[in-house]
Amino acid sequence: MADSSLLRVEHIAGKGRGLVASQPLKSGQVILTESPLILYSSSPLFPPPPSSSYCDHCFRTLPTTTSTVSCPSCLNHHFCSNKCLSSALNSSHSSILCQALSSLSNSPLLQQQPLQRQVQARFVVALHNLALTDAASSQIDTLLSLHGTPDDSILQDANFLHDLISPLFNNIKLISVDVIAEALAKDRINSFCLMEPYNPNGPQRSIKAYGIYPKATMFNHDCIPNACRFDYVDTTDNDDDDGHNNTDMIIRLIKDVDEGEEVCISYFRIGRDYATRKKILMDDYGFVCGCERCKIEATWNEDKIDDDGDVAEHVRFLRKYVCDVKNCGGTMAPLPPKHDDSPSNVLECNFCGNFKITDHLI
Repeated sequence: MADSSLLRVEHIAGKGRGLVASQPLKSGQVILTESPLILYSSSPLFPPPPSSSYCDHCFRTLPTTTSTVSCPSCLNHHFCSNKCLSSALNSSHSSILCQALSSLSNSPLLQQQPLQRQVQARFVVALHNLALTDAASSQIDTLLSLHGTPDDSILQDANFLHDLISPLFNNIKLISVDVIAEALAKDRINSFCLMEPYNPNGPQRSIKAYGIYPKATMFNHDCIPNACRFDYVDTTDNDDDDGHNNTDMIIRLIKDVDEGEEVCISYFRIGRDYATRKKILMDDYGFVCGCERCKIEATWNEDKIDDDGDVAEHVRFLRKYVCDVKNCGGTMAPLPPKHDDSPSNVLECNFCGNFKITDHLI
């Protein structure tokens, strides 16, 4: 969870809500560890995969050398252990959710829909499942408080999915078509991806699942961020001794942050060029980035890099913090400070997990 003494929410000019440091923060410092409010598979319901490559609860890649555990009711969902199955039956794969997904997987009407709408169906099922929890009211209020407004296409999706899915949950009144539309709008711009493991020889990493992390989504974007996101889906157990889950998101600082300074992450790998970044931010998030790097690169002149102090600083940042492992390009961040609070000179990549030692302390 976030340490409330480290960050505070403020209005950021030109951006809206954002997070700023409430005290001086150190490079490598973990400033947020958060579990997802909603987590659901990115796989369309049609055609059904011959066998899933990951656990349908914790999304760890399933080992090929050991047997997996199947849901005893539907046999369509697989888990990495009996422990994960037990947890799923009490949460992410409850009996009513299992029945709903089974019904949808046999729905000719849904089968005719685009793949995107099939994935949206998984989200709406997860939303109904959230509504059945003891803390449903506060959790749904948290979800609906996030940024995002339905447009005409989302309203069409919401009407279709409401009519298709609500009867599977005995028409729970809480999940009206308006709530579904609002939730779909929040999911579209606030969800994070859980990715397949990195492979230096390709193919490009695909998405396993989508999750909504309400606190993490308040971080604004910057093309030269001072923090970055880590997850350890395939490198930690589902429930570590410290109580953290492998689907938790961890936000760690790349460099020191002064009190009152905004903490930003990049919404994609930082090595991408200006034109690509501009297109992604407009297409996926609906805004034009006004960070210093974008202002400079809009009129980039490679011949003057060494003469322009601001340009040279940005180039040095990218050379230092972009991972150079084959087919990676992830963001490097220092390991947490040592026990004596001295900074670490070891960088870790948030994409491939590579470590490297820097010539000097961060």
